[in-house]
Amino acid sequence: MPFSLHQGDALSVLATLPDECVDSVITDPPYNSGGRTAKERTSRSARQKYTSADAQHTLPDFTGENMDQRSYTLWLTQIMTEAHRATKPGGTALLFTDWRQLPATTDAFQAAGWLWLGLLTWHKPQARPQKGKFRQDCEYIVWGAKGKIDASRNPVYLPGLYSASQPSGKARKHITQKPVDVMRQLVQIAPPGGTVLDFCAGSGSTGVAALLEGRDFIGIEKTPQYAEVANERLLQTMQQIHSQDDFVLSA
Repeated sequence: MPFSLHQGDALSVLATLPDECVDSVITDPPYNSGGRTAKERTSRSARQKYTSADAQHTLPDFTGENMDQRSYTLWLTQIMTEAHRATKPGGTALLFTDWRQLPATTDAFQAAGWLWLGLLTWHKPQARPQKGKFRQDCEYIVWGAKGKIDASRNPVYLPGLYSASQPSGKARKHITQKPVDVMRQLVQIAPPGGTVLDFCAGSGSTGVAALLEGRDFIGIEKTPQYAEVANERLLQTMQQIHSQDDFVLSA
């Protein structure tokens, strides 16, 4: 099967993966951000941080959102070290983050052995304006590689700016869900037929994008409810791909 999904602690599951088994690590770890003070950042749940009071959904909460900054940096360093071991030489890594945790994320990224190559920007058109302030309508993607990238293996030209809103209504499956359209462009950094790893898989958007773009996928998700959602979405994507293939063959 082109995908495998593991329900459990990311660091524990990563330790079981073979050396150099993936081409790209693309993940959206808990930001452990939000709030004006350390107390607000470490005492509120993910739902309280990232869901507005008038939200119409009741999506499950997720853990791992209450570390202080030093703990977050240490955790991210540990987990990205394991991800580095599991990645092939010349493979890539992409980590979502926000403006508050950008310095901590880049420090952990490099401490884990990755070569930092830059920042990508995800623009969110539906972000709310702030009276008397600039609108916070961007998140960032720290990206780099395990050594030098061999561009001849995957000679793509990818943008550095992505603009799309989070899914809404019935399409919204996770509190911090990323748009599949954005993820489909990002997974193209992995060579065709390569393997994408997401150790914070959430509702499976990275995996859905990887499968749609002809890549294999390894996902890890700690929250049982979201692991079930991700598995269902991945299976539905496989059915969609097979249906399209059958249509082409019959035509």
